Amino acid sequence: MSHNGTNNLPLNIHDNSNGLDYTLHGDYYLPDLEVPPTPPLNRWGRMVFDRLQKQHPGRFARMLLDGTLYPYCHDIGQQAQERYDALMQSYQRRWGIDEALKSHDPMKWVGRMNLARAEAERSIFEEILSPS
Repeated sequence: MSHNGTNNLPLNIHDNSNGLDYTLHGDYYLPDLEVPPTPPLNRWGRMVFDRLQKQHPGRFARMLLDGTLYPYCHDIGQQAQERYDALMQSYQRRWGIDEALKSHDPMKWVGRMNLARAEAERSIFEEILSPS
């Protein structure tokens, strides 16, 4: 155990009652805490994060403190992205949005792709992001 030279206090201590280690900083022992790694949030996960923060601050704070906020937002974001991809494939197949249309009539292709994106996003908002 190493000691601080000025006041002869140990630099590091362990508290058996709570299992935490502490390091001496000046005159105070501060806990040695590590922030767990957070999974990356995609577009949909950030929307869930923002909605919780603005519309459900109590739930947001509780989830942040117990470490479930980022995994929750990540999981919802993954589900939303999978649903979005499936919807886009379905719309492209049903509405004939393919490379042939893109080369034959680019403006029509852009219009249909924009409509497909808007419809898929609307569905995601209604099915996944709005309920809470």
